[in-house]
Amino acid sequence: MEVPTEHLHEHINEHAEHSRDKWSMNLAVSTAIMAVLAAFGSLLAGHHSNEALISQIASSDQWAYYQAKGIKYEVLRGTSMLDKDSKESEELKADMAKYKSEQAEITAKANELKKESEMHLQKHNTVSYSVTLFQIAIAISAISMLTGKRFLWYFSILLSIAGIVMLTLSYF
Repeated sequence: MEVPTEHLHEHINEHAEHSRDKWSMNLAVSTAIMAVLAAFGSLLAGHHSNEALISQIASSDQWAYYQAKGIKYEVLRGTSMLDKDSKESEELKADMAKYKSEQAEITAKANELKKESEMHLQKHNTVSYSVTLFQIAIAISAISMLTGKRFLWYFSILLSIAGIVMLTLSYF
């Protein structure tokens, strides 16, 4: 009687090992996918960070240009106060009006670049959150493999789905 039970026990153990190997393979593949998504997200976060910095620098350049036009305006204004010759005074006033209108255009461009920088920074933050979720999911997957606890693997998949949602939100 004991022999068939021993055979059945071996059969169950073989089946359990086979099932465990399949589970381990699924866990390994899902963890690799999480790592790829984390790498992609990290690359995208870096891109948005760089773009935010470039836009901020361009905005600062525009504000420096604005100030240069303001200085030119003030120099012309001081000159026009000293020079009362009507012909030159009219030219100076025309130049002063030109500088003021250029300042308005520069202000609009600088503000647009600042908004672009803020948009890239917001996307960078959103993508960074998704990368963090993927990294946590990878760590929990590793713990799941070590402990053999499937619920941890399911939790890591749930975190990965949340990371995918965050990554997708960065495009809107």
